[in-house]
Amino acid sequence: MNPPTLLRESFSAAVAAADPARVLPPHLPAPPRGRTLVVGGGKAAASMAAAVEAHWPADAPLSGLVVTRYQHSLPTHRIEVIEASHPLPDGRGEAAALRMLAMAAQLKEDDLLLALISGGGSSLLAAPVEDITLKELRQVTKALLHAGATIQDINTVRKHLMQLSGGRLAQAAQHAQGRTLIISDVVGDDPTHIASGPCAPDPTTCADALDRLKHFGIPLPAGIQHYLDACINGHRSDTPKPGDTCFARMENRIIATAHNSLSAACQVFEQHGIRALLLSERISGDAQAIAQQHAALVRACTSSQPLALITGGETTVALSSPHGRGGRNTEYLLALSMAMQGVPAWAIACDTDGIDGSEDNAGAIMTPDTLIRAQAQGLRASDYLDRHDSYGFFSHLGDLVQTGPTRTNVNDYRAVLIGLN
Repeated sequence: MNPPTLLRESFSAAVAAADPARVLPPHLPAPPRGRTLVVGGGKAAASMAAAVEAHWPADAPLSGLVVTRYQHSLPTHRIEVIEASHPLPDGRGEAAALRMLAMAAQLKEDDLLLALISGGGSSLLAAPVEDITLKELRQVTKALLHAGATIQDINTVRKHLMQLSGGRLAQAAQHAQGRTLIISDVVGDDPTHIASGPCAPDPTTCADALDRLKHFGIPLPAGIQHYLDACINGHRSDTPKPGDTCFARMENRIIATAHNSLSAACQVFEQHGIRALLLSERISGDAQAIAQQHAALVRACTSSQPLALITGGETTVALSSPHGRGGRNTEYLLALSMAMQGVPAWAIACDTDGIDGSEDNAGAIMTPDTLIRAQAQGLRASDYLDRHDSYGFFSHLGDLVQTGPTRTNVNDYRAVLIGLN
């Protein structure tokens, strides 16, 4: 098997290990004495809902509503699926979130709230708190994304600006039993940061949210400034905290993680006689800086046998304006190719949701002759990197990885393959 094909196969294995049809059914609770309401949001929401329907008893009451990204829907029969915007929220997601809160508040003691949560849920379930407009929420979210803020930073802010986040869904359904099934796209798998933790206690405060906004120099719309100030001064209620009674009957359960997906990818290499090292599933930071670190690691490697170095996590890109097209994975690969000149290595970097940033590709593949082929076409890699146009660079070379939506999401997958003759 040639290296690019092997790299693609390893990525496919990583995605398959997080397929809701595989990972969700073992975690379903028994039907309650009352009715079951399914709610949720994220890039995997439709596939999670379909998995619930496929394994829920036909004679047990089941209904609900989930929100997923545009073009990520699947046919369902008992659970309504709505598509909305990601990464910036829109009115469809806002309306759906408000409907979920109203439905959750009607649940009784014998009922069950089954929440299906995955990455992307923060944007898809974005109903702003009172006195904040959707336009203001979009403005702040966009500014944080462009500033290169981590998902933890962004969600620390969003938890305090949205009606369903930061444990408020659990608060609405506090009379019922609850179980939240979570596909983690966050380094560390902390439920409070996955889709901004709709059913998880929130240890952060409005003061923390304001601190993050100031740290990244984000100009505050008047409504958000007023709301956060009022909360800090005790004139508005903050999110429910650890120990709040609304979580007494709520369980948050992680059902898919980056670690499991990366381990599945390692097995693919080992089945082909290539040693695989899972270095970390917690890589974060600037994509170009991480690429430099990985290039230095490869150059320092003395192994004479084929070796695959596997990492996961989520890098960031601080965008300048104007900028080209691309996501964090292709940006990482472009920077890696420049840092690895003269080193015979292949690499893949893809987002397990099938979408790198906001483009139509999951990521791309780097080969030992990437820069040589680019030069033959008159492409200056440094120019493309400077203007953050990594999509354009790999598109010209025909090295984009395009899978379409995978309907799951456990963060990024990266593999560097060295030592092949």
